[in-house]
Amino acid sequence: MFSKFKKKLPVDNVVDKPPLAVDNYNRITMSLSSLVLLANHAKTINLYRHQIRSTRNGQYLSPQKGRGMEFEEVRPYQAGDDIRSIDWKITARTNTTHTKIFREERDRPVFISVDGNKTMQFATRGVFKSVQAQKLAALIAWAAYFHGDKVGGQIFTHHNCQEIKPQNGKQGVLQFLNALTKKMESKEPTVPFERAILRLQRHVKPGSLIYLLSDFRGLNVTSEAYLAKLSRHCQLVLIFILDPLEKKLPESGHYQFTNGQKHVTISGRDKHKISSYQQRFENHQQNLEALAKKMNCLLITCDTTENPLDILR
Repeated sequence: MFSKFKKKLPVDNVVDKPPLAVDNYNRITMSLSSLVLLANHAKTINLYRHQIRSTRNGQYLSPQKGRGMEFEEVRPYQAGDDIRSIDWKITARTNTTHTKIFREERDRPVFISVDGNKTMQFATRGVFKSVQAQKLAALIAWAAYFHGDKVGGQIFTHHNCQEIKPQNGKQGVLQFLNALTKKMESKEPTVPFERAILRLQRHVKPGSLIYLLSDFRGLNVTSEAYLAKLSRHCQLVLIFILDPLEKKLPESGHYQFTNGQKHVTISGRDKHKISSYQQRFENHQQNLEALAKKMNCLLITCDTTENPLDILR
């Protein structure tokens, strides 16, 4: 299915357009072709300025064959081979000593988890938070591809969660981007934020570089514990996506908010409500900062009006 994307949308010959230009359509949703066009912009992004803290083996692919994580082949024993690598079963069957050869697994899978919950379908200016997340995720995926790393990810909503196994090459990026733009059918009654993080914990390999893009509205004690456990074996980057109105309400006027079911009106004259609203956001942001510091991971903030390319640079 993905071969046709490569023919119609050749990444190596993408025509440069104004950096991340936004039209009315791209403010609300992103097409696969729009995410593919971000490839050239991603060439200037360096994902590896921060050193990985995992003590596990297997973070980059070495051309040398040696004792490592991935089995490569079995061949007749040669002088100097490690006797611990002798394959005794094949040796007994053939009456000739054979050695297992391993390939050092040194490539680092890049796993991108994207929150697609209802709170991400929101914006008062710029683009929807969900669109900003899609752009950031696509830029990260292409940057990982240009570094020669495997790309995989997770897309989760309140009713569904999908993981994409990391793969090498454009095929891996296109599969992830296709899942990112595809509307997922509801299969489960509810997938709370902490369950998505638990699934993330089960799907990523130790030593992976993980980007989690969200407004973190579902963050609680349980999900914080899961993230802390994840950060012990992987390099974790949190990208906090917000709309400017979430940070601070204007000081005058009346504002009506709705989630499609409930309606709330806030007056700019009600200083108590304005102050309470702003304090809740500040508490949320401070909690995220404290969590990132505790886990020794990077926290990046991006609002809906900012250029995602500048944020990642």
